Amino acid sequence: MCGIIGYIGEKEVKPLLIEGLKRLEYRGYDSSGICVKNNSGLSIVKNVGKVEKLEKDARLSSIKGKVGIAHTRWATHGEPSELNAHPHYDCKNELAVVHNGIIENYVPLKKMLEKEGHKFKSQTDSEVIAHLLEKFYRGNLAEALLKVLPLLQGTYGLAVISKKNEEIVIAKKGSPLVLGIGNNKMLFASDQTALINYVPNIAYLNDNEIAILKENSFEIRNSNGKIIKPKIEALKLDAEDIEKNGFEHYMLKEIFEQPKSIKRALSGRLNKDGVKLSIDINLKKINRIVLLGCGTSWHSALIGKYLIEDLTNIPVEVDYASEFRYRTNPLKSSDLVIALSQSGETADTLAAIKKAKESKAKTIGLVNAVGSSIARECQSVIYLQAGPEIGVASTKAFTSQVTTLLLLALYIRKEKGMKLDKKLLKEILTLPKKVFSSLQTENKIKELADKFKDNKNFIFLGKGVNFPIALEGALKLKEISYIHAEGYPSAEMKHGPIALVDENMHCLFICTHDHTYDKVLSNIEEVKARKGKIIVITDKADDKLTSKADEIIYVPHIDPILAPLINIIPLQLFAYHVANMKGLDVDKPRNLAKSVTVE
Repeated sequence: MCGIIGYIGEKEVKPLLIEGLKRLEYRGYDSSGICVKNNSGLSIVKNVGKVEKLEKDARLSSIKGKVGIAHTRWATHGEPSELNAHPHYDCKNELAVVHNGIIENYVPLKKMLEKEGHKFKSQTDSEVIAHLLEKFYRGNLAEALLKVLPLLQGTYGLAVISKKNEEIVIAKKGSPLVLGIGNNKMLFASDQTALINYVPNIAYLNDNEIAILKENSFEIRNSNGKIIKPKIEALKLDAEDIEKNGFEHYMLKEIFEQPKSIKRALSGRLNKDGVKLSIDINLKKINRIVLLGCGTSWHSALIGKYLIEDLTNIPVEVDYASEFRYRTNPLKSSDLVIALSQSGETADTLAAIKKAKESKAKTIGLVNAVGSSIARECQSVIYLQAGPEIGVASTKAFTSQVTTLLLLALYIRKEKGMKLDKKLLKEILTLPKKVFSSLQTENKIKELADKFKDNKNFIFLGKGVNFPIALEGALKLKEISYIHAEGYPSAEMKHGPIALVDENMHCLFICTHDHTYDKVLSNIEEVKARKGKIIVITDKADDKLTSKADEIIYVPHIDPILAPLINIIPLQLFAYHVANMKGLDVDKPRNLAKSVTVE
């Protein structure tokens, strides 16, 4: 949650900060603000709403300078308002802070500071950082910050500037920060996408480190003040990766990128003879697997359970990462814990991995963001290679997660000495082409979206490996169209949800021709008998279905174990077109953020 960016260099900072905030806006868009240092001191402009509102603020015209920090907010403490927006001043307006994370002990800190005479303007936890810095600041910003950080309980990616210092000082614990290293300029941001076209090289800040950024140099120190030598690497993204390329929204672009993103996930890892992954763990000794995720990643994990158990015979558990650390989890060294996260920064998942490591369990991260916290925390990492995903509602990262879990299941099968099914390997290689074919349902989906966009409720139903697809389809509709939707295993319908069924309830069934087909068909009959409206996704024309369904969407037939990757496509398109026809902001749905870096 929240995005921060800063610059120190030779050029006017304001345009760069605004552009950087736009690239980070997927992390939060309740409010935004910038602080620029100039000869007269620090100037802050803040606004409620999206960055475009800040960009048009007339107050910005009078602000000029070559050093600045900026913030786009997802509210945790305090409602979205100009006072609660970042950056925050100290009492004297000599220091300014931007912060991503949560300061859990801000209440006692605030009471202490108020007793000392500090005056607070906001309801946020973040403002205490500015006042603590004021308390310790004696001309050296880095020394003051090193005294403040031990007092903070919680997480932070933060930056501070002073009207007296030609530098920016940043610090990290639990929230991502990446440095951008250029000629006569230094930048930092919550995500490397904000640095594209500005710098050739980057370096990641680790937990409990600070960095001092100057125009021509930077220095990283640990919590004891000792200088740390960072790993500097090339910034490999380019502007095309974060452009819409003619699509109306990022989400639609990312839906249509899935043939390519799945192909990238397979590339170099699978051919007709087998699977190849670089994993620094002896998987032959693994007796149990635990999959962790939140939201869409949890749905990917549920599919992973079906894939891994089917292909390896190893028992698999799936847990919400947000719940995993709050119950007793008797893990062993023979257990493998797999963490799924698009951003690689999901706070709940990161905390769960740290707990798993305490039990000596093996850990693998399945993440999209290279160099992210989860990637560095796990013993081994498999990158999704989906490319940047800007739309808040995940699409291509979901299918890349499922594809990567499939590869991992095949790899474990091979490591266990089990024979690989050459026919299945060949079928997997057809996935990009068949996903492309599934995208051709768009015209039919548009018709259905127009027909059902004013509905208030939907039930999504699937069985076996398609049950998680029902969950994911319902989640997508909820996330971006704000229509109430629920996903269930189709047989669970009669254990409660069937009470909702009448002539106004639309039930969307995933009914492809596998070993569950007859059972799902019976569940359709049960809804039909109660006058419910039926929409079906299927892979073959079938008189039994056409006689019962009000609407049918046809997708390509594929091996049943791979069907989720095909069947999710029309559900993603349905959610997108319903939301778009309702005139909603598809890429930035209300109350959501892309990277959930707070618990």
